[in-house]
Amino acid sequence: MTHPHNTETSQIRLTEHRAQADLRTLLQLCAAGRVKCSAKTLRPSAATLVQVAEMLDAGDFYPDEPIAAFAWPLLLQAGGLAQLAAGKLALTARGRQALTQPANQVLAGLWQRWLSSTILDEFSRIEAIKGQRAANVLSALKPRRGHVGAALAALIAGEWTTVDQLFTTMRKAGHNPSVARSERALWKLYLEDPEYGSLGYDSHHPWTLLQGRYTMAVLFEYAAPLGLIDVEYVDPAGARDDYQHNWGGDWLERLSRYDGLQAIRLTPLGAYATGQTPAYLPGPAPEPATAGGATGLKVLANHDLVALDGLPPAQALLLDAFATRTGDWTWTVSPASLLAAVHAGRNLAELRTYLNHVTALPDTVATLLADAERRVGQARDLGPVHLIECADVATCALLASDRRIRALATRLGGRHLSVPVDKLDRFRKAALSLGHPVT
Repeated sequence: MTHPHNTETSQIRLTEHRAQADLRTLLQLCAAGRVKCSAKTLRPSAATLVQVAEMLDAGDFYPDEPIAAFAWPLLLQAGGLAQLAAGKLALTARGRQALTQPANQVLAGLWQRWLSSTILDEFSRIEAIKGQRAANVLSALKPRRGHVGAALAALIAGEWTTVDQLFTTMRKAGHNPSVARSERALWKLYLEDPEYGSLGYDSHHPWTLLQGRYTMAVLFEYAAPLGLIDVEYVDPAGARDDYQHNWGGDWLERLSRYDGLQAIRLTPLGAYATGQTPAYLPGPAPEPATAGGATGLKVLANHDLVALDGLPPAQALLLDAFATRTGDWTWTVSPASLLAAVHAGRNLAELRTYLNHVTALPDTVATLLADAERRVGQARDLGPVHLIECADVATCALLASDRRIRALATRLGGRHLSVPVDKLDRFRKAALSLGHPVT
């Protein structure tokens, strides 16, 4: 179906397959410790915004306006895939699992988790509307975001809807993401002057100004990067004029970075993520490279990996983690590089899954991977323990032979017992019942 505007100045961004490539890139960036965020706000740093925008499959929506680059680190945190450690995002256990899971499942999960998250109020990104930080001004976040989620789930997959048509549909259906907590709270919001420019005055707070801008922020900055909607958009400057009669509005070229959003279309991934379809039936991929699929990587018998035509960012980051880069697009995999990756917390299944998708592996490389996988797990960290020292061998033997203590402790040599931290309290009680308090 044709899109609704088709003007020379508008752009169309098809997001379904790009989002899957971007997910892999962001996970790899976090695994490499290259995503920095504020410990206070959890927002990405300025340097991270630039780096992420450069590595997104098609770049950000605007060259100098972080939208997708801003959203991705927050989405990963809200989804439990990454958490802040020493100023950088590190993958959680769930995040490491996501590296080898189908991207569509991970993206759908991120959207559902975002709907219930409170990590960020999207309205705070509309900086031109001031007074938001005053007490009891903004409404509860989850119900407000839920209205947008419900409106998205009600769209017909594959059909373009203009933003204003969406607003009309939302109002008729009762999906009203009211931003202000009350009519009184509206008086604390303003553009330029809190006294003369308050949004509390009649006709100074149209639905599109508050509820509409919030809806656009959620859709453009979060639903679109996740691949749930294709978007048509223009430069935000001058795209909407519903704020210009407000005090101070004449001096603003735009009210928000989202003003340029013109129309949206629910993708097959969006239909799956919103529960419209029980299974994901992907739409046509633009090109293998932009879909994050395998490209022309050659795996040589001498353990070299060569990509003559380059690689998407996620795949290059993956090889950087498991192999030694020897040129712009060449790597060498070795026992040392594989075991170093494992030591850093990476899973060899990531590399094997990727390489098997590229081509049949030479016997030498398959043997190298198998040997590394065999070594993994031969020495395991079972966590911290308490070392209990007994006065003599007889006391140690008495404790170790007790039925209850056998399930709690391991005898080490003649006079020592090893007790896991989580079993210490039960061990102490059992030892006390035998007449040996642990001091």
